[in-house]
Amino acid sequence: MQISLARQVALVTGASSGIGHAAAKALAAAGAAVVINYNSSARPAEALAAQINAEGGKALAIGADVSKEDEVERLFAKTVDAFGSLDILVANSGLQKDAAAVDMTLDDWNKVIGVNLTGQFLCARAALRIFQRQGVRAGVSRAAGKIIHMSSVHQRIPWAGHVNYAASKGGVDQLMQSLAQEVSHQRIRINSIAPGAISTAINAEATAGAAGEKLLELIPYGRIGDVEDVANAVVFLASDLSDYIVGTTLFIDGGMSLYPEFRGNG
Repeated sequence: MQISLARQVALVTGASSGIGHAAAKALAAAGAAVVINYNSSARPAEALAAQINAEGGKALAIGADVSKEDEVERLFAKTVDAFGSLDILVANSGLQKDAAAVDMTLDDWNKVIGVNLTGQFLCARAALRIFQRQGVRAGVSRAAGKIIHMSSVHQRIPWAGHVNYAASKGGVDQLMQSLAQEVSHQRIRINSIAPGAISTAINAEATAGAAGEKLLELIPYGRIGDVEDVANAVVFLASDLSDYIVGTTLFIDGGMSLYPEFRGNG
């Protein structure tokens, strides 16, 4: 079945590379006008926007640091100014600053929490205000708006040496569920995606070669994920095909969250 997001507007944060880049591309392919947010890497975001526009779609690259309230407000205002509405938010921006807990600086803790958790709150709040103002747009979508939070298998699986990252993703899980509980009666759908090991440029060292072979021991399905695996789920959750899915996390992980180390030890 072909999914159409025609006449809808999507904003994807952290979309200059990796999962966000693939999600923006997939949403545009499904017919949505797309705002491609970036923080420091303008060139790939602008190149993707140019590609989408050249292929007959609608796209715009806008820079903003999602951990900063004023920049988030400006990002959403520019989105509505450019396209007139907002129907889909993919809150994807995230980063890692890894260290053992005893060595982790407060700055690194605050930076990760600021982008991965506070940034998702700020973007969700801005989107909710728009959704509440515009309501359900007849003939466009059955929902007044859709938010897709990008979490991680580490909202469930503890991760030694990454305490700030794991804590931020655990927070995203409760953020998503609490927001969904709060606003779903307004026909606003909020869900999360929790990727496992996904092959991107940022984590190429962990997913390729010998490291990748070792990683496969944690993935029952037997392969590393591709960004398109996550992007396809984004399009589904943004569409009316998932209209009765509310407050749910969709794990895109090849079974990593099944704790495969326990196979044979039950």
